[in-house]
This record gives sequence, C-alpha cells and structure tokens, in this order.
Amino acid sequence: MNLEECIALGVQGTAQIVVGEQHTAPHVGSGKVPVLATPVMVNLMEAAALDAAERFLPPGHQSLGTHLDVRHIAATPVGMQARARAEVIAVEGRKLHFKLEAWDDHELIGDGTHVRVVVNVARFDERVQAKLQPRKD
Repeated sequence: MNLEECIALGVQGTAQIVVGEQHTAPHVGSGKVPVLATPVMVNLMEAAALDAAERFLPPGHQSLGTHLDVRHIAATPVGMQARARAEVIAVEGRKLHFKLEAWDDHELIGDGTHVRVVVNVARFDERVQAKLQPRKD
C-alpha cells in the first residue's frame, strides 16, 4: 500500500462539539475549572484527523494515533461551540502527519501537530490478542 497514492497533502477534516458539562475539566478529572478540558480538546483534534484521513484508506486499514504535540491556549465555557481542523501536511511511509487547530466562537483555543500510523486491522488485532497469551520466558 502506498499512502502517498491514497491521501493527498492538504486534505482536511473537521470535528465539532457544543461544550457541555461532560466535556469540562472537573468532569474528566483534568482540573477544577468548569471549562473545556484539554483531553476533550485533544479528542476533538484527533477526530478531525480521522475525518481527514480514514475515508481514503484501503479496506481493512485504519489509522492509530502515535504522537501528539498540542498547546491548549484559551478556555472555552460550557454552551459554546468548539471545533477542530486537521490538515495532512506529510505522508511518510505508513505515517500521516497533521497540523491541528481548535477554535471556539471567539478565538484560537489550541494548536499542534499529530502523527498517525496506518495499520492492517487484522494483523494489528492478531498482535494485540497475542499479548493476552502467557509469556514463554
């Protein structure tokens, strides 16, 4: 599989939510201020990356996140929309590199980069299931 033939540079994906209590830092255990939690913003960014790439992958393949470098730079209150955009900026073997941005209704709230690796789902699942077998030390 040649990913460069499947996914063009510049392809973008998006994801959005309206921030609810379930998305706040106290609810997910990442802080005490009731605003959009960093882990939720990161999840939104990963969802945007999935939206950008997954539709182009061959059957039986999917991407898995392997690296995130993200800044959360502004708070978003409950009731406000948060949206993320991911853009494919490089394809390197089985790796997809993304530029990430997240915005609320007023400003940029986060940015960064993300790497996902494309795997054959059946082979990946075999390796994961093998971890459940007793080790032969």
